Amino acid sequence: MKIGVAQTRPITGDIQHNISRHMLLTDLAASYAADAIIFPELSLTGYEPTMAEALAIDPDDSRLDDFQRISNTRQITIGAGIPTKANEGICITMVFFQPNQARQTYSKKYLHPDEEPFFISGQGLSGLKINQTPVALAICYELSVPEHAANAFKDGAAIYIASVAKSAAGMEKAFTSLSGIAKQYSATVLMSNCVGHCDDFDCGGKTSIWNDQGLLAGQLSDTDEGILIIDTDTQVIFEKTI
Repeated sequence: MKIGVAQTRPITGDIQHNISRHMLLTDLAASYAADAIIFPELSLTGYEPTMAEALAIDPDDSRLDDFQRISNTRQITIGAGIPTKANEGICITMVFFQPNQARQTYSKKYLHPDEEPFFISGQGLSGLKINQTPVALAICYELSVPEHAANAFKDGAAIYIASVAKSAAGMEKAFTSLSGIAKQYSATVLMSNCVGHCDDFDCGGKTSIWNDQGLLAGQLSDTDEGILIIDTDTQVIFEKTI
């Protein structure tokens, strides 16, 4: 199986522009025969907590239909991040599109204290599989919560994917945590981060993949948009920037 993570430079609040860039990167991933491509946290709006309420959409919003079309035609699973509306507030959500299936959502359960004024805790997505392989998801702060990874692997996950929006300083801590998760659970671990400015910081990029020994297998720069893909059977890494 080939599974990938994308590194994007979102334009704040410009959902349609960001969708277009997602389409480009998804098509690029499909050209490498990737089975899945996962984008950073809130990738379709940029990580902008103070704007979340205004930017939030329903998960079935028709603007996301293009993702289902490309998923169907290119036979690829896509995970894209956007704030979504819930009865009690706004969730940090990853919307998943799989070939010829109903879209699914994963909403961040463990919030950083700084996020609590703007977001509510959401419901995780259980049972996600890519090519019949169980996959665990984490959105940013969740990767630093030991209970999150422990529960994921207890439930049978074989691959752990973190979708983040982190600064360069935040990335250093994330590298240690994710390498440790890969080593502890003997699992392939991937992380998707963005570049450019969001909220009140600059995102650090360096989207990365670790092998099941906890060793860094591939990493993008801290400036470019692109994709990073691993063949989980051969451990070969594919990298392309745009």
